[in-house]
Amino acid sequence: MTPTSASWAPASTAASSAPEPPRLSPPGGVCAIHQPNLFPRLSTLAKLFAADRWIVLDDVQFARRDYQHRARLAALGDPGRQQWLSLPTHLPHGRPTLINRAKLADPRRSRRTVELLVRQYYGRSRHWAAVREVLEAVLNTLDTSDRVADTAKTSTIALLTALGWAGKVRDSSEIPTRQGRSERLADLAAATGSTHYLCGTGGKSYLDSGPFDAHGIPVLTFHTPVDTDGPLWQWARRCSGLWAISKIGPEELANQLAAQREAHRLGVHT
Repeated sequence: MTPTSASWAPASTAASSAPEPPRLSPPGGVCAIHQPNLFPRLSTLAKLFAADRWIVLDDVQFARRDYQHRARLAALGDPGRQQWLSLPTHLPHGRPTLINRAKLADPRRSRRTVELLVRQYYGRSRHWAAVREVLEAVLNTLDTSDRVADTAKTSTIALLTALGWAGKVRDSSEIPTRQGRSERLADLAAATGSTHYLCGTGGKSYLDSGPFDAHGIPVLTFHTPVDTDGPLWQWARRCSGLWAISKIGPEELANQLAAQREAHRLGVHT
């Protein structure tokens, strides 16, 4: 069974030491809606961390050039040196196949590839214990499921758990909505009892706020952090969050994410 909350993952020493930021709105108040990504980019991880609830957009069309089945791993000491970790995927219905219907073409091969590359890139990190727990959660899912969405979703929840995130997770496929793009997102936010919708700058460019206004749900724009002490966030849109945790550790990364989270929460009360 695919986990539906960050609390499913085994607790780690690194995770337990991560700070618990104060909540300025009730649990479930702010939602982020995003497709399941394999070991998501740091920018994606930051947006999800800033929300109380992640609605997994799993019933939209699978895109081979997107991040559902692949992640960009960056070398620990040289983030400019990168390699794609890609899982061969079978689309039972061709191009129209939805994300939650996409299958791994060879789960055993995918398992070996994930374990080999993650260990190769981050096995020497002094924060390897935290990374290993994320890896083991993904390997366990690969042992029991051939759905791309399950593996991608597990990888994201495991990363969030390592950072001390205690939010909730729901799949969009479980929630009836209207068909329009913005209408659908607004309906998902409303159906989960969310009081605010957290939207990335890319999504904001095409979003129609009208359906959200009709539900009485303000739209907050998420801005990826910028570097103030060391080159970390300049790689946020290019590298998996695995690199950031391996580089500075889950506790320090959680501190930075918590600060950005609270900066966005100010918009909830102003």
